[in-house]
Amino acid sequence: MPLKMDDIITVTFTLFAIIDIIGSIPLLISLKQKMGGIHEMQATLISGGLMILFLYAGEKFLGVLGLDVKSFAVGGSIVIFILGLEMVLGIEFFKSDNNSKAGTIVPIAFPLIAGSGTLTTVISLPANYHKTVILIGILINLIIIYIVLKSLNYIAKLLGPAGLIAIRKFFGVILLAIAVKIFVTNVSGLIK
Repeated sequence: MPLKMDDIITVTFTLFAIIDIIGSIPLLISLKQKMGGIHEMQATLISGGLMILFLYAGEKFLGVLGLDVKSFAVGGSIVIFILGLEMVLGIEFFKSDNNSKAGTIVPIAFPLIAGSGTLTTVISLPANYHKTVILIGILINLIIIYIVLKSLNYIAKLLGPAGLIAIRKFFGVILLAIAVKIFVTNVSGLIK
């Protein structure tokens, strides 16, 4: 099966929107100051490991629970839709534990980067895309995550508060559209 560039771009953009590393910059800057720094490479590798683990072992995990990928994709699309609503409306549905004494692994690698929304998306995407395409999307996002973590202060100054809000809302609308697409593609196979 040949890899389509359109699919790679769609998957990469979907993961980029879900991970929302740009929207997390204000929180990341605050955590970096409180913790006295972030281990950028460690955070990137751990979050990437979680995503890849869910990509390849997530379906087996679902099988143990008696679920299939289509059911999980529909459930995941609802989570993605809610995350999109959060970003667009500025309402927090999912409460996060912002414990500043935690560390690079928690809360930065998990759940901030590879949180429930990201892992749900990774396990749902194989219903629509080849796993190699998803792996490429994950790897591209890991490079972006590392670059963002390394240049937090510069990015925050460059975008300013209004720019960060605008980017977050833009990606929220994209997520809403992606959630609807995943839902429509998979829900018909569940209705009998």
